Amino acid sequence: MAGLLVKAGRAALIPALAALLGGCAAPRGTGDLGVVIERASGSVQVVDNTRAESLGRVEGLGDLSHASVVFSRDARYAYVFGRDGAISKVDLLRRRLERRVVQAGNSIGGAISSDGRVLAAQNYQPGGVRLFDAVTLAPLASVPAAPGADGKPSRVVGLADLPGRRFVYALFDADEIDVLDAADPAQPKLTRYRDAGKRPYDGLASMDGRYFLAGLYGEDGLSLLDTWRPEQGVRRILAGYGRGQQPLPVYKMPHLRGWALAGDYAFLPAIGRHEVLLADNRSWAQLAAIPVLGQPVFVMAEPSGRRVWVNFAFPDNDKVQVIDVPTRSVIATLKPGKAILHMEFTPRGDAVWLSSRDDDKLVVVDTASLKVLRELPARSPSGIFFSWRASRIGM
Repeated sequence: MAGLLVKAGRAALIPALAALLGGCAAPRGTGDLGVVIERASGSVQVVDNTRAESLGRVEGLGDLSHASVVFSRDARYAYVFGRDGAISKVDLLRRRLERRVVQAGNSIGGAISSDGRVLAAQNYQPGGVRLFDAVTLAPLASVPAAPGADGKPSRVVGLADLPGRRFVYALFDADEIDVLDAADPAQPKLTRYRDAGKRPYDGLASMDGRYFLAGLYGEDGLSLLDTWRPEQGVRRILAGYGRGQQPLPVYKMPHLRGWALAGDYAFLPAIGRHEVLLADNRSWAQLAAIPVLGQPVFVMAEPSGRRVWVNFAFPDNDKVQVIDVPTRSVIATLKPGKAILHMEFTPRGDAVWLSSRDDDKLVVVDTASLKVLRELPARSPSGIFFSWRASRIGM
């Protein structure tokens, strides 16, 4: 009799388990996921870049007017650095906010260490860099910035990760580049490179982590630190581009974090000019200045390195141009939407996603045919960040 009751109980349990499992989402990876910053509403969309679709929205992330994102090493979590000094940890699979800490008054981005254990936030107010545990967001250390001419701690810009749990960044007000060794994140070690050029405004780490380039707002050219030969210090490159010519008003600061390193070349936006600069990425000598239709903001290379995509500051921010690397010439001009703020390639470059802030949409473009594949609604979208960044240096 007892055996019959056990069998009956098991029989009743099977349909219940089937119903429960049927209501669960199928397991999936995160390699084709990403987040889109919706700056007006303090939210992010989680997107699938294989199917070109939105999976959901995560709210309550604060001021995202200049937000950036890095990913955990397993690409499960996105860390969103808000303008209001907050760090938000977002679970991509569950599409929910895991943790959020406000660590400064004004911040413009951050980075994650090579081992995925330490987050670094760069701050405008009160300046300096703060380190956090990537799992708990617990504070680990605070590294003050050198003062600028006004005696206040400098604003920090261009923060990027380097191999060996190191970070590199520039001090806009102190004309300095710093390398922070966080091997012991409770007691980080700082190496300072003074006289690194006038007012560095952004930075770029090369894909192998060897070079850090800082764009200069206070003078023509860029500053370069070779991290393999740090004893050589910082040197100027591309000095004098545009010198002697009438400078144009700058409507929006260009961004170097586009990774426009293609083959043997580096493609860089010329500040205040209608040009993209082409340099040899070993000697860093300028090879050419490629004319474009406006002031470039992002200059980004496709994963293959064959083409480079450029978006622009106002009044040309409704356009995108495509440069062919072998011929060093513009081969296409697209008008995908109003106020194109950012671009992001799928992992192997079959498509590029564009954010059109003033049209409240995302535009997915086939990189081979240059045709629009799909448009998705979004609330004043700006930055687009895909999870392939989890395995790349300097992202």
